[in-house]
Amino acid sequence: MAFCNSCGAPLNPDARFCSRCGTTTTAPGTSPSTAVPPAPSSARGGNSAVKTVLIIVGVIVVLGGLGIASLSFVALHFARNSRLSQQGDHVKVETPFGSVETSKDPDKAVQDLGVDVYPGAEVQKNGASSATFGSMRTVSAAFQSGDSADKVCSFYHARFPGTKVATSSQRHCTIVSNDPNNMITVNVESSGDGSKFQISSVIKKDTSSNP
Repeated sequence: MAFCNSCGAPLNPDARFCSRCGTTTTAPGTSPSTAVPPAPSSARGGNSAVKTVLIIVGVIVVLGGLGIASLSFVALHFARNSRLSQQGDHVKVETPFGSVETSKDPDKAVQDLGVDVYPGAEVQKNGASSATFGSMRTVSAAFQSGDSADKVCSFYHARFPGTKVATSSQRHCTIVSNDPNNMITVNVESSGDGSKFQISSVIKKDTSSNP
């Protein structure tokens, strides 16, 4: 038999209200209401996003560390396998990738360039250098002359009549040869009463005969 939860009076099986105090009774066949579980907190999703970001940052840091380690290894290998030699004004640095030479010897500069130097011109201090990398060799030398830029330009125009590129004025000229195996560039400009000019040569070695 059912009883009223409020006053304790007996209740009929089908009664919806207590006959003594009028309190509503639980409908037949129903069970007491249960609390609805709260929705999952969004904190879990936030934690997952934070973990993902931290993982990405960790991967970047690891890759960056590996990159620095690789660069350090290459730099160390480069330093250990490089040699520096000096004889007077001639300095030569040999590396695993090629060699670099500097010289203030005008005779050597002329020999390496393979170009006639303007008569009476003097090579400038620290103005000659050469470098070899693989099949390419570059040579550069800077000179100074007491003659005007126009005279020096005329001298080299006569020696490179079929220039690929040429700009000229009374105070400046640039001449570029069209030889693909030995591209020579002559740049002349006025300097006081005389002129300064630089000759650069890019020589491509012929490797077709090598096995």
